[in-house]
Order: sequence, then structure tokens, then C-alpha cells
Amino acid sequence: RTALDDARTIAVVGCSPRATRTSHRIARYLQDAGYTVVPIHPHHDELLGAPCYPDVLSIPAGTAVDLVNVFRQPRLTEGVVQDTIDWSERAGRQPLVWTQLGVSSREAEQLAAAHDLPYVVNRCIMVEHARLV
Repeated sequence: RTALDDARTIAVVGCSPRATRTSHRIARYLQDAGYTVVPIHPHHDELLGAPCYPDVLSIPAGTAVDLVNVFRQPRLTEGVVQDTIDWSERAGRQPLVWTQLGVSSREAEQLAAAHDLPYVVNRCIMVEHARLV
């Protein structure tokens, strides 16, 4: 609850341009709930009316990202965590990493723990937000 209450800007890694995809629907839900969404997708410059970046490392350091919501295959989640760690060092702020259902990996969780990066495992951010609000 604290993470969702405190967050203002959420990067959505794996945000789909297709409205029928879960990542797109949840990103839109987050926008409608008042969050600023930073879409992450390597093949788009804009999604959901916002600038889109190819990866977390490409988010400008001056962008105040509070939470990184991950929609990627579990084998790729460790790389997203590493990108978030590297971005955090450059940006001077440490966002929470939130992994959607079935997205977390043991390696990603261990890497986050080794760097004291807050990490939520296998929870749907939309379900949790709707439940808590």
C-alpha cells in the first residue's frame, strides 16, 4: 500500500501498443488512476500519449520514476533489475521494482536484495491498487 500511495511515476517495462494486451490495459488503468506512466518498449517512441523508451536505462535521469512495473518473461527480469540498479545510480533515486504475476525470477530477486532494491514478487499492480483503493 505504501508503495502505491507514495508513487507518482511508474515505468511500465514491456508496455504493449496493443489495447488488448494486459500490459497496455494496466498501464492505461494506472494513468486513469492518476499516475504518470513511462512506457518502456524497444520499438516505439510514444505509447499511451507519453514518450516511450527502449529500456529503463534510456529514461532520462531527471525523470522521477518511483516504481518500475515489469511485464517481461522471467528470464529477462534479472536484466530489468540490473538496468534499474544502473539507472538508479545515475538518477540518484531508487525506485521499487514490481513484478507482475509469473514474471519474477530467483536471480532477479537475489540481485535486487543484494542492492537493497525494494522488490515486489508476482503481484498484479492493478488488482492490488483496486483492492487497496
